Amino acid sequence: QVQLVEPGGGLVQSGGSLRLSCAASGSIFSINDMGWYRQAPGNEREFVVRITLGGSTNYTDSVKGRFTVSRDNAKKMVYLQMNSLKPDDTALYFCAVSASTYWHPKSFTTYWGKGTLVTVSS
Repeated sequence: QVQLVEPGGGLVQSGGSLRLSCAASGSIFSINDMGWYRQAPGNEREFVVRITLGGSTNYTDSVKGRFTVSRDNAKKMVYLQMNSLKPDDTALYFCAVSASTYWHPKSFTTYWGKGTLVTVSS
């Protein structure tokens, strides 16, 4: 079993900043890619950013230059620093981690956090 915990959400004014964290725990053998998705009211879940095991990153265009993803492999954590927040960033943010378990060490599955709400007021 793998669990993801995502503290860090909250309410912030437009132009402000928030830092999201995601901690993975459980019977983890290995972690590959990590990233963040978000879902705004009435919208489908969308990709925000991912970071590979080697540190390569890929951001959706709407957050480039404002969001920064990082990871700490020793702590099994991924972070999302969000600056210059806009009302359009308001969404439920989900951490996603590709990981294998001790039971299936060569098989990677994407695990999802329960989501943390980010609300940006205008």
